[in-house]
Amino acid sequence: MEKKNLFTHIHEMETQMGQLHGDLAELKMIVKELLEENQRLTIENEQLRKLLKREAPADLPISSALAPVARPAGPAAGEDVVGEGYDNLARLYHEGFHICNVYYGHLRTEGDCLFCLSFLNK
Repeated sequence: MEKKNLFTHIHEMETQMGQLHGDLAELKMIVKELLEENQRLTIENEQLRKLLKREAPADLPISSALAPVARPAGPAAGEDVVGEGYDNLARLYHEGFHICNVYYGHLRTEGDCLFCLSFLNK
């Protein structure tokens, strides 16, 4: 094999390895997103099951317990609308998700987030 052909062959292999590395990084990100979504859905599913067991009477079938309930809308209904959003964000944070503008919606994998905590303390 000539030196020029050898160099060309090595360059082609290097290009292919770079493409494979890029593909591997892309697949890694997809797997990470799928794992985060799976974890989020698992947590949500567990909480919905707990809520369903707590709210559904024992003698009613589950399908009737899932029927939508008509609620009056607006602050005239007697609900505290001001704190509802805060409560939802606090619940999301305690379920393991970011509520800060930096990582909103992502799973918290490394403990508490200072951005989220400062947002909750406002």
